[in-house]
Amino acid sequence: MTGNYDRILVAIDCTEDSTALLERAAALAQGQCAGLHLMHVIEPLALAYGADVPMDVTDLQGGLVDQARKTALDYAQQFEIDPDHVHVELGAIEKSIREKADELGVDLIVIGSHTRTGLALLLGSTARGVVPGAHCDVLAVKVDHRQEGDAG
Repeated sequence: MTGNYDRILVAIDCTEDSTALLERAAALAQGQCAGLHLMHVIEPLALAYGADVPMDVTDLQGGLVDQARKTALDYAQQFEIDPDHVHVELGAIEKSIREKADELGVDLIVIGSHTRTGLALLLGSTARGVVPGAHCDVLAVKVDHRQEGDAG
């Protein structure tokens, strides 16, 4: 490895923290002359709430994916990311991020890490789940939509 990154995957959660994460990732990509890919993963309701979901949620999940794709494409346009480099998937979050990174041959995954307490203080839960199985570097960027000095 030469120390430079050629292809970077930034995993966003489509919340207001995504802007700060994308600003950092875009600056890094520009400084490294790297290609930037954007990813958002929606966890299937059966994974999030257990396999015993009492109704068919196919239409609901489809709507969530469509809305997430629209939001991700808005971010891509704002940060001048090629729409072909936007990936919105339904699946287990950490596993999907690692698999997409391998598929794309990225050499850096950028992921947000929120201010937490306890064991999650070191890394956010998603970042903590991505690092062990990743075949490339992982950069956890501290993001928190509350500015210093904001109350609560």
